[in-house]
Amino acid sequence: FGESYAGGFFGPELKFAGFDAIFISGTSPEPVYILVREGKAELREAGHLWGKDVVETETIIRAECGQDARIASIGPSGEKLSLISSIITAQGRAAARSGLGAVMGAKRLKAIAVQGQLEVPLADPSGLKEARSKYLKQLGGNVKLWRDYGTCAVTLHAIQSGDAPIKNWGGSVIDFPRAVAISHERVVELQQRKFACWRCPVACGGVMKRGTGFYQYREGAHKPEYETLVAFGSLCLNSNLESIIMANDICNRYGLDTISTGATIAFAIECYEKGLINKRDTGGIELQWGNHEAIVAMTKKIALREGLGDILADGVKAAAERIGKGAEEFAMHIHGQEVPMHDPKRYSFYAVTYLDATPARHTQGSYGYRPAAGLEFPAYERTTFAGRGKAHKMGSDLVHVVNCAGMCLYGYMFLNFEAIPRFLNLVTGRQFTLDDLLRIGERVANLRQAFNIREGVSLDNFKMPSRVIGQPPLGTGPLAGRRVELDVLLQDYLKARDWDLRTGKPSRNKLIELGLKDIARVLWPGEC
Repeated sequence: FGESYAGGFFGPELKFAGFDAIFISGTSPEPVYILVREGKAELREAGHLWGKDVVETETIIRAECGQDARIASIGPSGEKLSLISSIITAQGRAAARSGLGAVMGAKRLKAIAVQGQLEVPLADPSGLKEARSKYLKQLGGNVKLWRDYGTCAVTLHAIQSGDAPIKNWGGSVIDFPRAVAISHERVVELQQRKFACWRCPVACGGVMKRGTGFYQYREGAHKPEYETLVAFGSLCLNSNLESIIMANDICNRYGLDTISTGATIAFAIECYEKGLINKRDTGGIELQWGNHEAIVAMTKKIALREGLGDILADGVKAAAERIGKGAEEFAMHIHGQEVPMHDPKRYSFYAVTYLDATPARHTQGSYGYRPAAGLEFPAYERTTFAGRGKAHKMGSDLVHVVNCAGMCLYGYMFLNFEAIPRFLNLVTGRQFTLDDLLRIGERVANLRQAFNIREGVSLDNFKMPSRVIGQPPLGTGPLAGRRVELDVLLQDYLKARDWDLRTGKPSRNKLIELGLKDIARVLWPGEC
């Protein structure tokens, strides 16, 4: 099951165009883009767009359809079916994970453009306006750090505390002494202005000034997020911030997942260090730890499938299989998707989160059982790995609610989850409680898991890289000696879910309890 989120303006514009979702089936014989406008959709020829990067594509489509069009498109990486390619909107908001750019590329679908002026009906417009005003006052200083710096606010702390992986998950903070060079304060020094998704009061994004030094990245390039700073930074022992901004912009323009691209380059650096690949394989690039010029050059090669970039363009799993010679030892992935930039040895809930139906996703499972108004997580003992399953399930269900409602977790995780049903009720006229929504989140979790089981993908296929859970444990740094008892965490979670303890298959009774009897018939034929 593949899933990813981008924010920006595309979703609201689709609603104003008269639709809640777009379903795309089949494959076009020639490149096309979809135009959705005022309740209608049409296919348009896109041969002139094929080969263009995202910025060029958006510029041309706006010239054809109008400057108010909101566009989601793929770059050359998606066209070339890179399994780490992404879908980009607003020239830098990336639906990056799961290789969804390759799905559009396989369909020969270059872009989707939406334009809308239709009124969206609201059950209680005045009540919604009042509730929003009150919530904005409540947010106040609670989101100041996020508003000032965005996700990069946590970068330096994450590196110093052990949350951020270092040296392809094999190092610690002692190996990356210049972490402050990629801190949030250094990032905003190079920022031109803030960037907010549609009507967002937090505005955690940003765009950068034009690069004036060695790296001449464009004015308006999007600010690198935390995951990008770590993937191209500490994971590769690279403390050159401008090179990270450059690599980020290459990924956004060509349509690549920055997490997977940085992780794949870290893998390649270790292969180079261990002698599995050499300078002849890299096309003369000195692929060494901390070599920022090599990192940027290899990012471009991956984007265009040139030379070694062609071997790396499908991520570390495929690259390790192509390189051979034991390269799998250095490939940090779960079922083909590169592990995100949060260490389960620091926050153990990520160990189970990374085994979600869309594996290696830090924004799919529980966000860490943080207390918030209206939601009390089941108690567990923090000194042991046992007994956390119910808390993890609740956190996971909550994240599914936020995601499938089209909301942003950052707007609620710091303050008040009770606002979610309140806003939904004012918009829809329904009478949801938070418990009602958690049940919906549980249905989502079971549907995603059932999809994988139907397609022959079970938890047996999801193997956690040993380095990621401390086998062997690190010898230095804040996580020295620490291991994650994955089996204990996972078994507790599966029991809380009522899923099979080996495969993760949802039980027949659980599916029926959730009103998913039709799904139960598929997974349990002859028993329903």
